[in-house]
Amino acid sequence: MTALASTTGHAQSGPFAGMAGTWSGAGSVTLDDGSSERIRCRATYHVGGPRMTMSLTCASDAYKFNLAADVQAEGSVVSGNWSESSRNVSGSLQGRGGGGNFQVVASAPGFNADISMRTTGNKQAVTIRADSQFRGASITLSK
Repeated sequence: MTALASTTGHAQSGPFAGMAGTWSGAGSVTLDDGSSERIRCRATYHVGGPRMTMSLTCASDAYKFNLAADVQAEGSVVSGNWSESSRNVSGSLQGRGGGGNFQVVASAPGFNADISMRTTGNKQAVTIRADSQFRGASITLSK
């Protein structure tokens, strides 16, 4: 969940190639009471070689989250930091990936989430599974 500094997929190289730019789409969020809401999302990725920064904002009528991340890749190992501004939570990211497909764990005191991102061309699928009030989200984005 991060973004970096190049804007055209064909000009990029490295583990985050093809992700740079602005994406938008929809999905659903599941809360701890089992309720589910439709959400609209917008993501911005800034890619520069082995580094990426990301901003992901999703909202429904009653729920909103603002996720930011700054990651770097060393081979297939991905690490970095993340924050969620509406809840004032931040922590670390660790995982693996490349070629637009990433599996990471976002951790903070009292919070862990498994995050999967799959980018193919101008489509991206993001799945988040957490162990807190926020149980997860499934999001499909397009460039």
